Amino acid sequence: MRIAGRTAGRARAATALLAPLLLVVAACGSRGANDPILRLSAAESLAEGKRLLEKERYAAARPYFSHAFEVEPNSAAGREALLLVADTLFLEGGDANLIQAEAKYRDFQNRFPTSDRAAYVQYKIAASLAGRMERPDRDQTSTEKARAALEDLLRLYPTSEYAEEARAELARVRQNLGEHEYQVGRFYLRYGLPVAAIARLEQLLERFPDYEARDKAMFNLALAYRAAKRADDAAATAAKLRAEFPESDYLEKLPEDLS
Repeated sequence: MRIAGRTAGRARAATALLAPLLLVVAACGSRGANDPILRLSAAESLAEGKRLLEKERYAAARPYFSHAFEVEPNSAAGREALLLVADTLFLEGGDANLIQAEAKYRDFQNRFPTSDRAAYVQYKIAASLAGRMERPDRDQTSTEKARAALEDLLRLYPTSEYAEEARAELARVRQNLGEHEYQVGRFYLRYGLPVAAIARLEQLLERFPDYEARDKAMFNLALAYRAAKRADDAAATAAKLRAEFPESDYLEKLPEDLS
């Protein structure tokens, strides 16, 4: 048993030592042994990638940046190249590329947590998620992740040059999430599920005090309370709607017993 254990340990150690080499070999194999990129130094490959990037040839530039990183992963050129791989994916756009861009930015973040580009990387992670934000009537997983990433940026780097853009983007993301909660609540109310509607609309008003259509949410919450036979809550919500939004068009739509 001890011999078997030592043999297994040596095998794991050998695998760990070979792993970086195998990654380089795999990368080279994917481009072909005769690929001229492989003959370039990291600096040369980085320079050619930047030339193509300036021409907005993102897919063409990416292999040069990848090679520069593979050749010198821990040098300044290698760090810059890894970030530029992510940038080309982000700039090319589309959900598939944005998913890969997010992964590359997170890879950079994990490898170089103390980089002076940390705020930029965090912003790009958030932007990659926000770029995949669905309409309010669709799944909001990416939107929730974008909200968290933007809030992390503002918490960690409140004075960065990306903070203002992040605040504007966060407002847009929060409106989308708020509208999602409204639409779900409205759906439940329409289909005779007032208790479920109350839960979603109360959550909307609590989680998103900056939701732009709060009068619409309050109106439907009052109707949901009424349908659930919670007359006092319905009356209190209608009164709050009148007090906070005296010019709202929804006041005219209130049932007589709530007017």
